[in-house]
Amino acid sequence: MAAKSNGRVTRRKPADLEREVERFFTTEAALLDEWRLNDWLKLFTEDARYWVPTTDLPDGEPGQVLGLIDDDFTRLQARVERLLSRHAHREFPWSRTRRFVTNVRINESHGDEVKATASFLVYRIRNRHVDPYIGRYEYVLRRVDGELKIHRRTAILDLEALDPHATVSFIL
Repeated sequence: MAAKSNGRVTRRKPADLEREVERFFTTEAALLDEWRLNDWLKLFTEDARYWVPTTDLPDGEPGQVLGLIDDDFTRLQARVERLLSRHAHREFPWSRTRRFVTNVRINESHGDEVKATASFLVYRIRNRHVDPYIGRYEYVLRRVDGELKIHRRTAILDLEALDPHATVSFIL
């Protein structure tokens, strides 16, 4: 992968890119756990999509099947605004979450685009319930002004179904 440094093109080593993506994912996880959603939103491109398929169609594609969440950047901004207000009744006060992101893999890297996956475990603590959300993330990252940004973020749950009191009212 190439990067510009002082007008010169330098080559990134695969291990350097992997570490950069791992740091990116851990930073994203910390922002979400700390409910710094406006900072998290800055990690996205303006043409981004956030997709959470249903548990019965985990390989479904946006526009072809219904999903639990299917947000373009405008809808994602509205989601963040609502979650940070008192109007998101399922998330006021905010749930506590703790995210574990592991098994980061770079699947493809071409020019300024990187396709990567990672396994996740998100614990959501709310009203004395602890709900584990387990699955994998699929990302399409794009380099914008030298920084990685999320162009597509898919959170695929391994759960067969959501428990009745468990909702995806927070950002997975």
